[in-house]
Amino acid sequence: MSDKALTIEEIHKLPKTDLHCHLDGSVRVPTLMELAEKRQIELPAKDEKSLRKNLEAGKQVNSLADYLRAFDTTLSVMQDEEDISQIAEELCEDAWNEGVWYLEVRFSPILHQRKSLRLTQVMNAVLHGLKAGEMKTGIKTGVIVCGMRNIEPSVSLSLAELTVAYKGRGVVGFDLAGQEDHYPAKDHADAFALIRNNNIPCTVHAGEAWGPASIKQALHVLMAHRIGHGTRLKEDGDLLNYVNDHRIPLECCISSNMHVGTVKSLDEHPLRFYFDIGLRVTINTDNRLMSATTVSEEIMIAHKQLGFSRQDIESILIYGFKSAFLPYADRKDILVKVLKEFNRKSVPF
Repeated sequence: MSDKALTIEEIHKLPKTDLHCHLDGSVRVPTLMELAEKRQIELPAKDEKSLRKNLEAGKQVNSLADYLRAFDTTLSVMQDEEDISQIAEELCEDAWNEGVWYLEVRFSPILHQRKSLRLTQVMNAVLHGLKAGEMKTGIKTGVIVCGMRNIEPSVSLSLAELTVAYKGRGVVGFDLAGQEDHYPAKDHADAFALIRNNNIPCTVHAGEAWGPASIKQALHVLMAHRIGHGTRLKEDGDLLNYVNDHRIPLECCISSNMHVGTVKSLDEHPLRFYFDIGLRVTINTDNRLMSATTVSEEIMIAHKQLGFSRQDIESILIYGFKSAFLPYADRKDILVKVLKEFNRKSVPF
């Protein structure tokens, strides 16, 4: 490929993954308004423009805690099975329309029980919506169930048990999300022990609102296979080399890292450094609504403002497919197709 600048249209055409995408952070605003009207739920604004402004992070948040407050609004319309399914199906459409071939959708079923839905009803609703989206578009999806740092560890254990029950039925992994500082990952060790004993891949939000110590816990106590964000990994060179040597993927989300204040400016974002030193980095959305973004737009930021060449971007996209929580044979098959799209004969290590 040439070194000329990429256009957003060209980026749309590239096969991509989105490995870090929260369902409740990726709701269409018109759908949010439609469902709120149907369920007689009061929203913080009555028109689409004002509601979008209220929910999108922009410059109005200063921390992860501030950023997470918008989820109260989206979750308010995600308490009925048909509504949850609709949102999941629409997320498939949105991702497919910008060239995402493989999408891992994460959510915490415990947050969808305000109307006393059973955990299994929530799971089935999401899986139903994703399956409908797959059939409509051709995208491939997987579900990652999230334990929550700021909720009792016993709840994470229950969610781990749910994950085990749905292994092979659309669920591909387990995660620990929520407010990071003051809620150490090690408290949820029992849940991750169950996940490991059942040979299920796992990832952990770490190094976003707390430093390298959080990443160490995720890796050495919970034994995570991937790290969500890892933005502050650069503060511990020895740990960084460990992550690099063991080819532990980082789920990087440029815009949301800016929005929660983990980095103060794009110039400070470590993605360029991580890639140059050889880390297996991937580019993801985190929350398409709150961060007003898509994978394509995140790639454009990396291209235009962080200096990633077309060849660099290809390598990062390949890292995404190599890091997917898919069986080896499936990853191998999809990578063959990706390489044909890129006209490449080799993949980055």
